[in-house]
Amino acid sequence: MRLTLPTAIAAALSLAGSAFAADVALRPEGERTSDAAIHADHGAYAGVQQRIQALNEGGRPVRDYHLSKAQCWLDVSFHEYTRNDRSDFTQAALDESVKLVAAMEAQAEPLPMDTPLVNGAARLRPDLWERFGALKQHVGFRCAQQLVACGEVELVHAGNEYNQQQWRHAKPYVQIAEENLGEATAAAEACVPPPAPVRVERIVLNASALFRFDRSAEADLLPQGRAELDALAAKLGEAYASVESITLVGHTDRLGSEAYNDRLSQARADTVRAYLQGKGIAADITAIGRGEAEPVKECPGGDVATRALTECLQPNRRVEVTITGTPRERAAD
Repeated sequence: MRLTLPTAIAAALSLAGSAFAADVALRPEGERTSDAAIHADHGAYAGVQQRIQALNEGGRPVRDYHLSKAQCWLDVSFHEYTRNDRSDFTQAALDESVKLVAAMEAQAEPLPMDTPLVNGAARLRPDLWERFGALKQHVGFRCAQQLVACGEVELVHAGNEYNQQQWRHAKPYVQIAEENLGEATAAAEACVPPPAPVRVERIVLNASALFRFDRSAEADLLPQGRAELDALAAKLGEAYASVESITLVGHTDRLGSEAYNDRLSQARADTVRAYLQGKGIAADITAIGRGEAEPVKECPGGDVATRALTECLQPNRRVEVTITGTPRERAAD
């Protein structure tokens, strides 16, 4: 979308002035006969154009829906002015542009999302109106704002032409709206962000550092164990935008009976789950006890719990944490 009207009125910018009233009046149609009157109207258009440019330079993107609509209202008003439109459409379209410009200058919120049928314009092609409205609710609307805004204005333009000279004169502007709709739909679809990446992260917590030997209750957590679980809870909140699930699998060494080890590993996993939930982790947490079934280290010797064997088997006493979630995006360095 351009931010300048045709060069024929560029020279009139000097007449616009730095302070522009909210109401911008064109000369009545019957008075647009002298060079002075036409030049004054060109100055009015140039002044509004200058204000639109200032809004853009102040940080409002060209693609912005409301800045685009202000520009397109201004464009169709000037287009009909140069075609000697004898209706009130030129002034009504200009008024819509000025109203939007003034609202943006005042930083008014929220700005209107409707498009009035000025000068009693016919509401042609309801299907196009409906599809433009749907695009405003599309997740990719931010990429289609300009095309939607100008497409709606062109439909009003077409409706005004239809009232004055029927379909033959309305058809070119309907076609512009159709083209805008097609491009806007493609832009919105292409703008949909890809699904956020899901990461699966595995962490191994040393059970000997978490719990007192042969214990499993929260009261049996060691200071280092509490610190590790606190760090895990903080990581879940800081490093992940969302956590879908957490799986906790408790493991023991082979010392003791299989049934006892199954119960101990399950109890430790349950305790870790309760601790994390107590820290406000709301994700779905599954706790599983695998006992001695999945050792990560084999050690020689029998089942007598000597100090050397207990130390050798230490890596098998663990709680494995599997986190499935969407990591937070990090700002580029």
